Amino acid sequence: MRLNALLVRSTLVGALGGLLFGFDTIVISGTTEQLTDIFHLTAGTLGLTVSIALWGTVIGAIGAGPLGQKIGGREALRVMAVLYLLSALGCALAWNWPSLLVFRLISGLGIGGSSVLGPVYLAELAPARLRGRLVGLFQVNIVAGILLGYASNYAVASWIGGPNAWRWQFGVAIVPALLFALFLIGVPRSSRWLVTQNRIDEARRVLQMMGTPNSEAELKEIVDSIHLEHAQRSEPLFQHKYRLPIFLAVSIGMFNQLSGINAILYYAPRIFHYAGFTSLSGDKQAVLLGAMNFCATLLAMSVIDKLGRKSLLLIGSVGTAVCLAGVAAIFHSNSHQSDLIWLLVGFIFFFSISQGAVIWVYISEVFPTRVRSKGQALGSSSHWIMNALISGLFPWVARHSTAAPFAFFSTMMVLQFVVVLLFYPETKGVSLEQLQHKLGID
Repeated sequence: MRLNALLVRSTLVGALGGLLFGFDTIVISGTTEQLTDIFHLTAGTLGLTVSIALWGTVIGAIGAGPLGQKIGGREALRVMAVLYLLSALGCALAWNWPSLLVFRLISGLGIGGSSVLGPVYLAELAPARLRGRLVGLFQVNIVAGILLGYASNYAVASWIGGPNAWRWQFGVAIVPALLFALFLIGVPRSSRWLVTQNRIDEARRVLQMMGTPNSEAELKEIVDSIHLEHAQRSEPLFQHKYRLPIFLAVSIGMFNQLSGINAILYYAPRIFHYAGFTSLSGDKQAVLLGAMNFCATLLAMSVIDKLGRKSLLLIGSVGTAVCLAGVAAIFHSNSHQSDLIWLLVGFIFFFSISQGAVIWVYISEVFPTRVRSKGQALGSSSHWIMNALISGLFPWVARHSTAAPFAFFSTMMVLQFVVVLLFYPETKGVSLEQLQHKLGID
């Protein structure tokens, strides 16, 4: 299928939405040292400064669905663009610590909202033959945004430096946020949302504009699916027959963060500082972590349907447990600090090809259609809440023992291996209908 101009613009919306997601999530990592000095932060208040955006993310993710249903994905994404802009400007110009917290919370609202709205908007707008690639592009751009955030932090620290470097590091996000807002001007409402509003003729025109080969057939599918959803909307999630899918969704969301992935990503320069590296050197090492995250994610996307979800989780559990144990040993013995970067790079590799690639695919597969959106919200919430808790507690725990959090994360990965081995079904090559039978939820 030939890409038309409107489809290209829609792709750019997805790309920038994912990029901002990753960038805004990680940019705090380069500012923690300066923020600690300028605002006289303790380990506890530093943890709050980092984690408050994640609590905002939880709120944003929960509220984004109803907002998108009410005003449409495009309009809701415009709200997210305003939040991104406001948070970037506010963090860059923050006049005291409480004001920084407010704008960090706003940043989290934008991240959480776009994490839900972006993929859904693209999935609803794109022609069926291109849907998988467009939605997959959103995930790729999240890790690209993380890499860009690390690189931006390092560039600002190297070229500008000084006591106001943190303001520039936050302020860089203004540029992609502005572009995101501008690109949203030129894209249409989603055809699926238009159908929910009974605007059938407009939905048909959008499908035609997006280059759908058989717009009438796809329109009929959309209408039929929405009628089915209305009929099944009253189906509750918390029933005995769904106990296994609920366990799988909640546990995979929790284990994703119990690996320590975001504590490591958010505090990477600080972790290197604990090991004796300078702040600038820590920023540089963090870029290497971001590059490995990006490359390993691309690799994982190419093998997830070949090796399988369960196999990747088991491989990742072993690899991450070993690497994290090595990091704990370095901090416990206060020796072999030069090996720290390679152990963390190894950890990022094993995480990205396993948990990083599998979590969202797996959660979407284990629930039947009638409760899938509720199940995805549950799994996502367990992920973000655990993320906020661990990221908030990490500086406090690391202040008392730098080795302790990594030993805990390693132990959790051993536990993950056992749980996955005993309870997780393999979903590779199994239809959703067959999987429901396998899980006993026909």
